[in-house]
Amino acid sequence: MSDIYTEIKNDHDNHRLLLDKLVQTEGDSPERARLFAELKEDVTAHADAEEQTFYAALIAKPDAQEQARHSVAEHKDAADLIEELEDTDFSSPGWLATARKLCDELKHHMDEEEEDVFELGRKLIPADEADKLGTDFRNRKKKELAA
Repeated sequence: MSDIYTEIKNDHDNHRLLLDKLVQTEGDSPERARLFAELKEDVTAHADAEEQTFYAALIAKPDAQEQARHSVAEHKDAADLIEELEDTDFSSPGWLATARKLCDELKHHMDEEEEDVFELGRKLIPADEADKLGTDFRNRKKKELAA
């Protein structure tokens, strides 16, 4: 079993790879469609599970509320960009520009989580609770993906 930090980091590593591949695609290709669908599904399930487990635990801690709310707001920004990509023709030059913006914003968010939020969490969340949150996150994400 992995703690919440390991679970989130593993997802982030996968998301970085998908983002890098996505912004290398061209036009209305099957590869672009496949990568975007995979990224959208996994990032959405990840964000929902993260908010319901890790960020719910952080918001319960007064010293972490501001940072947790900021991170949740970044999830909303990414969701808005994903929706914009869904509504834009894959062959449009604007699609790739928006995909690059999503790539930049998600990488910023992941770096900030791994550097700042994890540090805060480790100070405020006991190790046994972090282990339980890891299990809860994994189970919640599975439910989100199955829905």
